[in-house]
Amino acid sequence: MSKAPVEGGSTGVQFLDRDGGRVAYEVSGDGPLVVCVPGMGELRSIYRYNVPALVAGGFRVASIDLRGHGDSDATFSSYDDPAAASDVEALVDHLGGPAVIVGNSMGAAAGAIVAADRHELVAGLVLLGPFLRDPPTGAVAGLAQRLLMAGPWARAAWASYLPRFYPGRRPDDFAEHRAAIVASMRRPGYTQAFRKTTRTSHAPAEARLRDVRAPALVVMGERDPDFRDRAGEAQWIAERLKAEVVMVPGAGHFPQAEYPQVVNPAVLAFVSQVFKGA
Repeated sequence: MSKAPVEGGSTGVQFLDRDGGRVAYEVSGDGPLVVCVPGMGELRSIYRYNVPALVAGGFRVASIDLRGHGDSDATFSSYDDPAAASDVEALVDHLGGPAVIVGNSMGAAAGAIVAADRHELVAGLVLLGPFLRDPPTGAVAGLAQRLLMAGPWARAAWASYLPRFYPGRRPDDFAEHRAAIVASMRRPGYTQAFRKTTRTSHAPAEARLRDVRAPALVVMGERDPDFRDRAGEAQWIAERLKAEVVMVPGAGHFPQAEYPQVVNPAVLAFVSQVFKGA
């Protein structure tokens, strides 16, 4: 799996036992805990350009693979937002919180649910290209995409679709990263698990937003293809969570990988302020 080298003593892959299988995670650095959660169809290495900056900033960073993705097992009965949230919650409990949860796409929904359920575990939320409600009809990630990902062709369709999420600048190792995703999905049961993940609804996250008390930062790409009105979606979230908003010019759905030079300083400043005030 593609990832940048991390200074500060990466533990390598570890596993957390859950009901139905194991979820994989990796920890680097020392200090207050930051947990990075990828989105559907991605690997924990989507944070390969962000973990080193957080570790250098004095934080202990845990990156997790979703169920049925990467090094996590594909033996679970559920792959939705609440299931992902339960895994993130268990990881923070296991490592010792509170934590700032950094969630991308579906990972943002998981983080929000944990923040609503366990106030004492979540010091703050960083929401990258966040899905905190189901997209309006007509969004790129709407019904047409779900149908595209519904059959045995889902792996090939996802690999073909991935470049569209990077309308600005693709990382130099994009081809390697995409190949790692495809290789992960080729294993028995993993494409099926991915297909199940595409069917999740974000309504459970939307219903819990009123219960989130943690400070939040919303980071949205100005060209994110999953949202018709990116600024409007960011503002909708900001109003409900009293969150700060950073719009990243040119970026798509993975601003942390497209423009880490923009995203990392904003995230570091937010995380530092959260733990300073804790």
